[in-house]
Amino acid sequence: QVHMVESGGGSVQTGGSLTLSCAASGYTAAQYCMTWFREVPGKRREGVAAVYTGGGSTYYADSVKGRFTILEENGNNTLYLQMSNLKPDDTGMYFCAADNPIYCTGGYCCATSQVHEYRFWGQGTQVTVSS
Repeated sequence: QVHMVESGGGSVQTGGSLTLSCAASGYTAAQYCMTWFREVPGKRREGVAAVYTGGGSTYYADSVKGRFTILEENGNNTLYLQMSNLKPDDTGMYFCAADNPIYCTGGYCCATSQVHEYRFWGQGTQVTVSS
């Protein structure tokens, strides 16, 4: 069974920083997509950062480029999202997801794949950025 658990969310002021983590277990594919999705109430989840594991490329949505960094820690199967210079528009529920939708081989494909193409999800962690 695949288990994914997010943590690290919280409430910060504009300009603050947070680091989210996603601890994954039970997924043994050599390479696959790992993507951070953000969900705002009433809207569909949007991929904001992604990596194709095992040395593959990363991708960042324009809204977070230069401020967010996605990192793999292979030793303990943990995915991180380092977020800096946070803005109110960054507010949302952040989910990590893992799979290999449409046989992606790079971060852009991972991030732009539709939500329903991912099978494995964490429970989400809330990020709230106040002005």
